[in-house]
Amino acid sequence: MNGIKGIFYREMRVLKSRIYRNILASSVSPLLFLLAFGYGIGRNSSVGETGYIDFLIPGLVAMTSMNQSYGISSDINISRFYFKTFDEYLLAPVARWEIIAGEVIYGIIKGLIPVMIVLTYGYIAGMKHIPSLMLVPSLLIHLIIFSILGIMVALKVKNHGDQFAVNAFIITPMTFLSGTFFPVEKMPTVIKYIAHIFPLTYTTSLIRGSVIGTETDYLLNFGVSALIAGGFFWLCLHIVREMEP
Repeated sequence: MNGIKGIFYREMRVLKSRIYRNILASSVSPLLFLLAFGYGIGRNSSVGETGYIDFLIPGLVAMTSMNQSYGISSDINISRFYFKTFDEYLLAPVARWEIIAGEVIYGIIKGLIPVMIVLTYGYIAGMKHIPSLMLVPSLLIHLIIFSILGIMVALKVKNHGDQFAVNAFIITPMTFLSGTFFPVEKMPTVIKYIAHIFPLTYTTSLIRGSVIGTETDYLLNFGVSALIAGGFFWLCLHIVREMEP
């Protein structure tokens, strides 16, 4: 467990030096989406019996927390290419799963930063729902998935250009097609099938059900999310082992 503590401590020291930047980044983006979609388009709209702003807030929670937890890929990328920090992890007497676990815990902490910010925006905008206790496990599995995805991407890309390509072809489409801004059920059939490939679709459903109480199959969505998290962890462990010096 010392490996996990050491890696987590190192990453938190880095986060501490950038904390104001992270808070600002976590504040501006969801505010712009809330103004553009919530007030610009959906102010007097509803999704079923739910007001659009109430529908939007959990989607913004899912989107911004995903961006922050997945964003550890950029941190690892820089550390790997410029400071060779990841090479030092591999040379240290640390189990490979501990490296992943330390980075994932860091990703979870980083991903939690925008959650309270976006929920505060929601209450200022008039959201009256109180999140249920299911929000805790829903956020946890959500952040685990995207933290591991961030680690895998950071370790597989060859340069920063590849990183941007992954963001453009995977992360951006997933952000808009996974029910964060619009119900998946209202999309064309082909898009529905594509949406259900993305893990964000399942975790967004969990988070929305936990925040505003919309009907969702917790067992199915959590089960699929857990399988995705387990599969990602296995792939990530394989990638790390391939990098053995």
